[in-house]
Amino acid sequence: MNDLNVIPVLLLILLGVVLGGMAVMVTLVLHWRRRGVFLGSQAGVSSLQFFPSFHPPHVVFQHRPAAWLAIRSRNLDAVQVALGLNNPRPCSWIEGIVREQKFFIAPAVNGWIIVVGSGLPDASDDVDVTFRFLLDLSRKLGQVQYFAANRVLGHHAWARVEAGRVVRAYAWAGQTLWNQGVKTRAELELGLKCFRYFEGPGRMSFGQTDVIALNTEKVPLLAARWSLDPASIDERLLVRSHGIAEAP
Repeated sequence: MNDLNVIPVLLLILLGVVLGGMAVMVTLVLHWRRRGVFLGSQAGVSSLQFFPSFHPPHVVFQHRPAAWLAIRSRNLDAVQVALGLNNPRPCSWIEGIVREQKFFIAPAVNGWIIVVGSGLPDASDDVDVTFRFLLDLSRKLGQVQYFAANRVLGHHAWARVEAGRVVRAYAWAGQTLWNQGVKTRAELELGLKCFRYFEGPGRMSFGQTDVIALNTEKVPLLAARWSLDPASIDERLLVRSHGIAEAP
């Protein structure tokens, strides 16, 4: 093969390499855009800060917390004082959710402040501690709502407390731990099953609906009716917002 014949072959090879590289880059960009966070960001910072044209919603609470509070307030400082944070510090949404915190007080959204963290009580462990915690917080802040859902165990709970008074509460962990107040309209419309004390679903037959699993799955829907479902929050509203955190 002479030099004149080699040149077109080399050009074709070069063109193939260029087109192949472009295809790889397009695939990576689409992959990163679907994930919502660029892999090159090692500090856990949202890609929105570097690429504002990308706006994937619901990145912050993509994995809904197992338990959270919804507090009717816009005053983060008041919530901080009521929770008694010892070493509070400003904290971004991403850091507040990704890193383990004793408490993370999120910025207010539509008049509600979401609180998550290991410092929240677990009704399935000790419902009395949960009861006292919510009453004390409500006396200081007004309306406080509590939600918990463990899909693995089927444990679930919800409570609405206003001015130190339980308006409605229900908790299940293998048995009814707490059932107080009149069932709300939202619970009725969602078809939530709330067993009386010492009552249970009984033995399930083949094809029967698992009411415990359904209750657990519907906790976020109830939260959305009562106040706010954390997973429904759009990160585009929160890129520049900071909350308050206390490390464990």
